[in-house]
Amino acid sequence: MKRAFDVCFAIIGIIVLGPLFILISIWIMINSRGGVFYLQDRVGLNHVNFKLIKFRTMYVDSDKKGLLTIGNNDSRITPNGCWLRRKKLDELPQLFNILLGDMSFVGPRPEVNKYVKLYTPEQQRVLSIKPGITDWASIQYCNENELLSKSADPEKLYVSEIIPSKIVKNLDYIDHHSFWIDMKIIHQTLKKIIISS
Repeated sequence: MKRAFDVCFAIIGIIVLGPLFILISIWIMINSRGGVFYLQDRVGLNHVNFKLIKFRTMYVDSDKKGLLTIGNNDSRITPNGCWLRRKKLDELPQLFNILLGDMSFVGPRPEVNKYVKLYTPEQQRVLSIKPGITDWASIQYCNENELLSKSADPEKLYVSEIIPSKIVKNLDYIDHHSFWIDMKIIHQTLKKIIISS
């Protein structure tokens, strides 16, 4: 049922949002040099890597300067990138990840290998289901960039506090997930985006 829902609504989303995809793509091309999409290796189900697809919100090769983005004033973020991130519109291309079978609408947000290597054996259980576009942790940490920007050591904060906190919520989701809980998470995510806008 979950896979059928994912495929059906991913297709509907791509069709309905097609014009928005085109407008965002044109805006990105006008705004800065580089491609429209940003592909990043993430760790998915059963430790299998896949290419996460996002609209590009940073200058080309900015990820070589660090994987964490620190607040909306991060100099690596393009002028329109901040707005796209705040509205979560940079995440829309992940609808294609859903169609490809790499992701689901709801599931633990996929992490880069650098941080997955730090997981304990118990924490690695988050890789036992498909990663998702949203989850309980995404809702709680919707202002993650701002938290990192206020820290004297963002990397330490992310590794020692944020990641463990997210994983606790993800493991709870794995143990108690259902179709109706997925619907609740999607509803809460949309609500959070609208309120923060």
